[in-house]
Amino acid sequence: MFYKINTYGCQMNVHESEKIAGILENLGYKATNEDSLADIILFNTCCIRENAEDKLFGNVGALKQLKKEKKDLIIAVVGCMTQQEGKASILRQKYPYVDIVLGTSNLEMLEDAINSIRRKKHIVSIVDPTMDADKTLPIYRTSYPNAWVNIMYGCNNFCTYCIVPYVRGRERSRKEVDILDDCKKLLDEGYREITLLGQNVDSYGSDLKGFNFSSLLYKVANLGGEYRVRFMTSHPKDFNDDTIAVISENENICKNIHLPVQSGSTAVLKAMNRKYTRESYLNIIDKIRKQMPECGITSDIMVGFPTETNEDYLDTLTLTEQVRFSNAFTFVYSPRVGTPAAKMVQIPDEIKKERVTKLVDLQNRISKEISLEYIGKTKEILVEDINPKYEGMVCGRTDSGRLVTFNGSSDLIGTFQNVKITHSQSSALFGEME
Repeated sequence: MFYKINTYGCQMNVHESEKIAGILENLGYKATNEDSLADIILFNTCCIRENAEDKLFGNVGALKQLKKEKKDLIIAVVGCMTQQEGKASILRQKYPYVDIVLGTSNLEMLEDAINSIRRKKHIVSIVDPTMDADKTLPIYRTSYPNAWVNIMYGCNNFCTYCIVPYVRGRERSRKEVDILDDCKKLLDEGYREITLLGQNVDSYGSDLKGFNFSSLLYKVANLGGEYRVRFMTSHPKDFNDDTIAVISENENICKNIHLPVQSGSTAVLKAMNRKYTRESYLNIIDKIRKQMPECGITSDIMVGFPTETNEDYLDTLTLTEQVRFSNAFTFVYSPRVGTPAAKMVQIPDEIKKERVTKLVDLQNRISKEISLEYIGKTKEILVEDINPKYEGMVCGRTDSGRLVTFNGSSDLIGTFQNVKITHSQSSALFGEME
């Protein structure tokens, strides 16, 4: 028996797909990349942006003929999109051949749901997304030498464009002892990089007495041995001096911070309910640069938010130029039903496209310029995988998060190697192992 999981969205979803795989592996299924071979095809969904939702519907629709040919094929849709009001009903109406629909907080029902399908009973179950954050599910990890560890679930921020608090619920922090136990186990199993996950990791512990993110980060980084610690995602309103100090003072913590700015305009940030200003964001960047000059800073940047004027947009361009992100995920605002911003007057698509094109060009130029600064330097790389684009070469990341490709074989995966950077192509770096 075979399964195929299609994952959309953030690292949280990637990790939850590992939990789904763990359930399926325990049931005797094995992974495949071919729809035609699969006995169960599962979609782990995202609802942050409209294009992810459109892609999901298109891919589910494409399975209609295969379902006719394979009567026993199980099709399941789970995750954030199903949790959004009305989406489960739409799935059942438009795609009646979908067998299982589950929300974000009841993945543990998947085994029972599969057994029910075998008894010819469709399952649709969407529950309160604020369910217990400490459910224990089997995990079939697929990203060695990297491992993801949830430290919290949900979000309290209610940015006016974002659907996450509505589909994942309010913030719930996991117990620190459980997080540390997970990390110790992973290190004992040979994993060499741990990424702490949360919608807003900086607010970890706000619902627990006596716990906070900087303290947790310090403890995760001091479990003994040679390994790396990363985390995402941070929120500028909560990212503080204590966290900067912990990162700068601990060798095991990567000098790589993902700090979404969304907009360079204080007026737009206020309309987004981001709770920080352009000036306060730049102040955080200054503090990071002073303590960690080579820290790689990445970001998410949105254009075309309903209130964005041309002056606001220019503020975003100048901030991008000033900060010089090593990389940035740039995207056009798309309205999400159920959020305040969806009810605002929308900016025409042609203006959004023009703005995002200029922003992408700017960020690409900056990334290329930063890449040139690496040439001739030797960097420690954690080898993550073979590079399928280049025969006889492997790839891994610098401490600052830049991908490097160099000569090597699969037996190097999971090891640290010193690599001299010889040349670059856009944001990608190439080198030779020393």
